[in-house]
Amino acid sequence: MKCRSDFSSATKSPDMDRFSQSAEKRHFKPAPPLKGAKVTHTGSGRTAALLKNASGLNVLVRSLYALQEERVEAYRLFDLGHQAYLRSAPNYDFIRYRQLVHEITQAFNRISKEVIQLGDRFHEEFDRPDLSKHIERMQEREQEKLVLTAQLQLAKQNALDYPGNEIHQEEARELKHRINQNIEAINEVLQDFKYDSEEIESYGLTNGGE
Repeated sequence: MKCRSDFSSATKSPDMDRFSQSAEKRHFKPAPPLKGAKVTHTGSGRTAALLKNASGLNVLVRSLYALQEERVEAYRLFDLGHQAYLRSAPNYDFIRYRQLVHEITQAFNRISKEVIQLGDRFHEEFDRPDLSKHIERMQEREQEKLVLTAQLQLAKQNALDYPGNEIHQEEARELKHRINQNIEAINEVLQDFKYDSEEIESYGLTNGGE
């Protein structure tokens, strides 16, 4: 019974409550479309238009970073829940774990949808296909990470259920290694995105007084 209690505490922690009940409050509101963002002007009018364009882009950039933070938090809760699930062995509390998987899956789907929408807006509203491409690459890596995470969780359970079978333990180690490589790849994409988007913030800071 203690294992079941541990699992309940992990999945019903304050962090989990905030994640599942306050998602609407925590993720960024999408930036409103900026009409005429591509119209050219002369003199101070052109500067004002460029500043408005940069401001809108900055909102999208911050929204992307906020969504990535949500995704990292979702993975943290997913891992905590799975650890608690394993502690409930041999009579696994599958019903509670299935509910956690359902909630986390919904969160991942929402985050991915909003990230894809941001990528479309970078391209269509602000003519920044380079930033959209970074987001596309990141999404591909994130999908791969989710698949690897599910495989790792299964491998960990198999290793626990069959402690004498070295194959499952080796599989878990290999999947951990692949996930670490995947995380490095995601961070590299985010670094490229940061580098290409820094000019947006720099322009706003250097021209904010004009």
